[in-house]
Amino acid sequence: MWTSTLVLLHAALTVAFIGRVLIRPRLDPSVRLAWIMVIEAVPLVGILAYLLFGEVRMNQAEVQRMSDIRDRLTGLRTPSPDVLASSTPEFARPVVAANASVGGMDVLQGNHIRLLDEGDQAIDDLVAEIERARDHVHILFYIWLPDHSGVKVADAIERAARRGVACRVIVDALGSRTLVRSTHWQRMQRAGAECVTAFPWGLPVISILFRRLDLRNHRKILVVDNRVAFTGSRNCADMAFLPKLRFGPWVDVLFRIEGPLVRQLQSVFLGDWMTYTGRDLGHMLQLVDAAERPGMAGQIVATGPDLRAGSISDCLTGMLHAARREVTITTPYYVPDAALDAAIRAAARRGVQVTMILPARNDSLVVGATSEGFYFGLLSAGVRLRLFQPGLPHSKIMTVDGCMAMVGSANLDRRSFELNYEVNIAIFDEQLVTEIDARQASYIARSCPITLQDVSGWSVLRRLRNNLLALASPLL
Repeated sequence: MWTSTLVLLHAALTVAFIGRVLIRPRLDPSVRLAWIMVIEAVPLVGILAYLLFGEVRMNQAEVQRMSDIRDRLTGLRTPSPDVLASSTPEFARPVVAANASVGGMDVLQGNHIRLLDEGDQAIDDLVAEIERARDHVHILFYIWLPDHSGVKVADAIERAARRGVACRVIVDALGSRTLVRSTHWQRMQRAGAECVTAFPWGLPVISILFRRLDLRNHRKILVVDNRVAFTGSRNCADMAFLPKLRFGPWVDVLFRIEGPLVRQLQSVFLGDWMTYTGRDLGHMLQLVDAAERPGMAGQIVATGPDLRAGSISDCLTGMLHAARREVTITTPYYVPDAALDAAIRAAARRGVQVTMILPARNDSLVVGATSEGFYFGLLSAGVRLRLFQPGLPHSKIMTVDGCMAMVGSANLDRRSFELNYEVNIAIFDEQLVTEIDARQASYIARSCPITLQDVSGWSVLRRLRNNLLALASPLL
């Protein structure tokens, strides 16, 4: 009797959860189908997996607070008319519109943007600006390690705080857990820096009732005195990246920005700060004058799971549709949604030269194998795949036709599209995009091609593993 009752109970739960999957709004059909298959195929475990990872579940009071803060900052960050870009090429206007729809910010000119060196010396540029700070330092990193580079930045924050500069620090509770447990975190606090963590674990058993535990703040931002800002793919850590030393060096891009875009990055930081602390710093969102005239045109695109108005995938897909000659993409993780993967292949089929730079060895076995599951389709469409050899290409870059680029913290994977808080910068300047393409050319020089023949020669077991994981990519 108990057996029959349990079977009926499980059947009822299965039907209920499948019904939940079917009625959920804004769910990609491939994701919907994948979850139905998991719930049906794996008794009880499938239901538990859906409870843990099936929905972007957030505390509704927290979501409302984020929305209120965003609305307030949006009203404050109206740019002065002289920095609104008026000369964006016609073919790029749909891209600008898509970026504005997703991130809510305009494309602004009057900026000076510099691509910093690839090596650890790029951290010295951050330290130098912190040393020059007179009013405030705002810094946010997903991963901040207490290694050589990370300690240099922490020491600079400590010195700035001791001389009376308002230092506000945000780190992700998971990504920067070693720093938070270290004496450097305590020393910054004792010096007067305000330090907070994004998405702390708390009591997981209780926290899971209100939000997913794997939501992360993946952004990388430094703003000093409303004068200069830094962003890109680089975390506050050595290139060697000690936690995963055997996959190093980690190769990144980092940009130094002066001009009106500093204000947009400031608004992203302030939105996070006000959300996590409840303290209103809207008065700090001051106008930033043009650094050059006309200067470089750019647009900050900040995304997160509470927005749900689109993702960076929509922006990248728009860029691919606008491409006419060439596209170059660098990403460490390729687990795309269907629209982005289709757009890449469609661009190659219509004659655009599409080159993708991926790691030869991925620091995640599952993600690496899943990425390999997409190789056959990409290569069959004419995409040129290059596998970076000496380390992990951690840069996240897409350049189009030598005149526009998207760079920043977001990977080409569903985690960045749906779960992480990310910040990217769209660049509309031929000179700077040429420099970014030159950096990607240096990646290509350190890469080896992989061909359709190579993929076809893989063992049956490897292809089976890769294709099964690619099939499950909507759930990853």
